[in-house]
Amino acid sequence: MYGAIWRILPGPTWLRAILALLLLAAVIYVLFEFVFPVIEPYMPFQQDAVDIE
Repeated sequence: MYGAIWRILPGPTWLRAILALLLLAAVIYVLFEFVFPVIEPYMPFQQDAVDIE
């Protein structure tokens, strides 16, 4: 899959590397801003404090 993305990106190798990093940054941004807040209520770790006994 990564090879297909690499072949789709235009330009020489240095430009492809920059574009790949920008693409990775965009995916991480979308995950943190939109996806993770939506699925957060469904995650099993809702406890904010650690119980010490």
